[in-house]
Amino acid sequence: MSREKQAQLRKSVAPYASSNTKASIIQMINTIIPFIILWFLAYQALSVSIFLSILLSIVAAGFVIRTFIIFHDCTHMSFFKNGKANRIVGTITGIITHFAFEKWKRDHSIHHATSGNLDKRGTGDIWVMTVDEYMESSFWGKLGYRLYRNPIVLFGLGPFYLFLISNRFNRKGAKSKERFNTYIINVSILVIYALLIWAIGWQAFLTVQLPILFIAGAAGIWLFYVQHQFEDSYFENEDEWDYVKAAVDGSSYYKLPKVLEWLTGSIGYHHVHHLSPRVPNYNLEKAHETTPPLHKATTITLKTSLQSIRFRLYDQASRSFVSFKEYKVLAAERKTKTALKMKNPSFQEK
Repeated sequence: MSREKQAQLRKSVAPYASSNTKASIIQMINTIIPFIILWFLAYQALSVSIFLSILLSIVAAGFVIRTFIIFHDCTHMSFFKNGKANRIVGTITGIITHFAFEKWKRDHSIHHATSGNLDKRGTGDIWVMTVDEYMESSFWGKLGYRLYRNPIVLFGLGPFYLFLISNRFNRKGAKSKERFNTYIINVSILVIYALLIWAIGWQAFLTVQLPILFIAGAAGIWLFYVQHQFEDSYFENEDEWDYVKAAVDGSSYYKLPKVLEWLTGSIGYHHVHHLSPRVPNYNLEKAHETTPPLHKATTITLKTSLQSIRFRLYDQASRSFVSFKEYKVLAAERKTKTALKMKNPSFQEK
């Protein structure tokens, strides 16, 4: 894609990069209020059946995900036109979702500025190693990466790491505004938890809250994972990296059923979001539908997205993700070629 076409593409999406106060307020009402009602109903259902309570908690978790999308838009300053309103609502939704607003705002902006850049990985993204990097890693480095990419660790322990550790502590060197915001959110969560435990007891509280946090956290990690971890995703070194290509080719269009699309705040249109982060979630679908070049983005469905579980390493030679099983074949081939070159310096690869 030429620079001229890239500029035109961003220009085509620009009209949608504007918030609508009425739409934002309506979204807050139809998201946060139902979540509170569902939480209360899940508690009340404990007197009827724990299974009914868990079912209601699962539905409530969907509204936590939708609340997170509001939080997410606030970190991009795209949910409201007013910056202060974005920070206030972002902090409130940060309390509900257990995410530190200012901290995540910084990390996520770095993710957008470096997505797909092999020389600038490590902040706000899923850990990805290339085949060559993995091949050169130590035993412990490989073990650590394998554990990290294991679905049980990533989607099972990942939510608890996010809620209990990652978002509860400030990074080294964080500015006072970022630190204070994290403290405010942490204290607010503690006060709310204490009040609820005092009112209904710790057993009832954990029975309702833990499924909500776990399911919302696991689903959130899955969404973030699958929208950048697909077979022919985009990864380049700094000198070849391009922002627009990283957005369109390195972010998928996750085509979800309408109910799930609504609960996930249309974040499936991730290619649009990465192209123009200032487009609020309720404008993403419109931007996609009215911009034909965006229709060429990699489309995945619930069924095809499951394939991404086996994608573990990025192979720069084939420009695609490979599984650990496929890595073994590649590693054996490369070791053989290296041995042949050592024996015969004139050896040429075919």
